[in-house]
Amino acid sequence: MEVRVPTPHVRTVLLALTLIAVPLTATTTANAAPEPAGTADRAALAPAAAAAGLDDPAKKEIAMQLVSSAENSSLDWKAQYGYIEDIGDGRGYTAGIIGFCSGTGDMLDLVELYTGRKPGNPLATYLPALRQVDGTDSHQGLDPGFTSAWKQAAKDSAFKTAQNDERDRVYFNPAVNRAKQDKLGTLGQFAYYDAIVMHGDGGDSTSFSSIRKRALAKAKTPAQGGDEKQYLHAFLDARVWAMKQEEAHEDTSRVDTAQRVFLDKGNLNLDPPLDWKVYGDSFHIG
Repeated sequence: MEVRVPTPHVRTVLLALTLIAVPLTATTTANAAPEPAGTADRAALAPAAAAAGLDDPAKKEIAMQLVSSAENSSLDWKAQYGYIEDIGDGRGYTAGIIGFCSGTGDMLDLVELYTGRKPGNPLATYLPALRQVDGTDSHQGLDPGFTSAWKQAAKDSAFKTAQNDERDRVYFNPAVNRAKQDKLGTLGQFAYYDAIVMHGDGGDSTSFSSIRKRALAKAKTPAQGGDEKQYLHAFLDARVWAMKQEEAHEDTSRVDTAQRVFLDKGNLNLDPPLDWKVYGDSFHIG
């Protein structure tokens, strides 16, 4: 999937009616309440010694807050399970904690997973329509009731767990595993995760794999004997280039005034306190 960030001010206005108001400077702590039971919780129950990098529960919480600050202008990522709108990017409806899209297949996969676990849920009757619109921006068979059904389903813990699990399967785990193979620390693992969330990992020139390939032409990964900071700068440069290829992604502040700030400070472990800006809004994790 490719995500989908609209022009930031447009998205902020659209979300204002559905989200809890967020002050210009949002503040949180790394020890937030755990997400609903699922893949992430099973990982959290593992011995502490087994946790490392971005898959450490506290660091994963930070990752979710960082992504939410860019995608939803809020650190409260758990408020996004019921989020749904068509942001006009050609991918149909965008929804949930990671921006599952009706036009890119991952929303279909999610609803199929949810229905397999809980038949008769509010979204189950829309599966034929989701299969029909996959690959398009069409709402045929979805309007007018799909958005209401999504919000209703989002009150169900089983649907929240399904979103968590699909996020991990499709985006989080592949990104972290690839970063660990490249011997990147927590910040590098997050840079990979944020890239795959926005760009997906298809075969086009702006996909995650293509961004990584572009970076490798400029610098070696630590696994290849390269300097980690030098490689991450090359990766972020390639990421910025990819973002600028699409109008919906042309604001690169989620890299320039967030990830690049952490890198310039040498915070390769993504340790709090963290201060950054996205679209001019300031955020803090203490």
